[in-house]
Amino acid sequence: MPPTLASLVQHSALKLTVRAGADRLDTPVRWAHASELADPVPYMEGGELLLITATNLDAENPEAMGRYVRRLAAAGVVGIGFAVGVTYDDVPKPLIGAAEEAGLPLLEVPRRTPFLAIAKAVSSEIAADQYRAVTAGFEAQRELTRAALSGDGPAELLTRLAAHVDGWAALYDASGAVVAAAPDWAARRAARLTPDVERLRERPAPASIVVGDTDDRVELQSLGTGRRVRGALAVGTGAALGTAERYAVHSAVALLTLTTARSRALQGAEQRLGAAVLRMLLAGQPDHARAVAGDLYGELLDAPFRLLIAEAADPSATQQLAEAMETAASRSGEALLTVPEGERLVVLAADGGAAVAACTAYADAQEERPPREPAAEGAEVVVGLSAPAGPIAVSAAYKQAEQSLSVARRRGRALVEHEELAAGSVLPLLADDAVRAFADGMLRALYEHDAKGRGDLVASLRAWLAHHGQWDAAAADLGVHRHTLRYRMRRVEEILGRSLDDPDVRMELWLALKVTTPPAAG
Repeated sequence: MPPTLASLVQHSALKLTVRAGADRLDTPVRWAHASELADPVPYMEGGELLLITATNLDAENPEAMGRYVRRLAAAGVVGIGFAVGVTYDDVPKPLIGAAEEAGLPLLEVPRRTPFLAIAKAVSSEIAADQYRAVTAGFEAQRELTRAALSGDGPAELLTRLAAHVDGWAALYDASGAVVAAAPDWAARRAARLTPDVERLRERPAPASIVVGDTDDRVELQSLGTGRRVRGALAVGTGAALGTAERYAVHSAVALLTLTTARSRALQGAEQRLGAAVLRMLLAGQPDHARAVAGDLYGELLDAPFRLLIAEAADPSATQQLAEAMETAASRSGEALLTVPEGERLVVLAADGGAAVAACTAYADAQEERPPREPAAEGAEVVVGLSAPAGPIAVSAAYKQAEQSLSVARRRGRALVEHEELAAGSVLPLLADDAVRAFADGMLRALYEHDAKGRGDLVASLRAWLAHHGQWDAAAADLGVHRHTLRYRMRRVEEILGRSLDDPDVRMELWLALKVTTPPAAG
């Protein structure tokens, strides 16, 4: 505890007497300062015990004393020490009245107690308090270090930290999700701070922010040694952290940062192993891949999985996707194989699992972003997802994912699944500018012919192709004689310079009719 007015009054050598403000003696004292200025306020910082003899004060004037004491109280002075037997034999009643009215403690200092003795007593108590705080901080550091090395993960460290700060603590991963909290009830409180954690992630590490009020004060500290934040620590208390508590928090930040860095190094080793497993699977060596996968990825290869390829101009964007999938997989106990390849990310994830769901949610959020909130340049992620596969079909799954990625890129989609390509019509796959330009060029002459009122060649061609070249059925559909339809098809061949007997020509014309839009009339 820092020194207070009460501890100074109780100091047997000082012999101080309380003359006003006896109910406010628990106020901490930052320093003791002697000043005989009529207005010492410009030189005060707040928290001082002001020692005076009233040499330059009209201490018998109630109005003057009222103004003097009110200014001191407004400046944050915590009390007045008045020395008797120097200028006045007793504490002037106007000063006592003004102190009582302002609620400012007033202590009588006997003549035999020098102001220097009071200053030394305050300094000594401050030094003793700082020593206790530093000692407690070092003890907290040792205790937290033992917890970090116990092998129980961050939960034990958070439990010890919460006890030291008399509050609660929570750990977030790089995505802003709560990893652990102590006590258990704190997980719900911590989850409500996710937007604040995301705000903290935008700042280079190390960084910190304080949220909440005096009754529920939460300090958020980033974890990481570089510009990229690897996680965050939340510490909730009912008041601002003291010196000992601050030591404990700083120790926890350092230990969790080291733990995170060690985890990243382990993750890098796992990724190298995963890359080797993937190469063996793509080379058609599932047995060798399973032997290398061991317990780390063996579970993943024992059930259907999906292969996805994600791509972005900024590699940090695919890294964010990987972190989201890793967090989801970790929570559900799934194995996940991720292999960064420059701007690309290749992933093997359990079919129907949490990681695939997280990838889909990530893509949906990207597509649903309002137009007024564009993504940063290079941050758009495009994903191609294969059909469910097993170890012997990884090569085919990789091709499926690449095909899906190509379609997603062409359509401007965040994610395309192979099932979309394998089912339904092929026409949506052709819905891009290059195909439409080809179709418009192929049919332009026919549209120009019809626009001059020389016949309905486009509609006739569509009907004839739809009825597979059957003259009677197509003519009936158009409401014309079959000889008229034959004449129109000869005109189509003449205008296009191509024969309708060629199946490739018929196919191209049919697709062109499907993807093109007739020109507006007029």
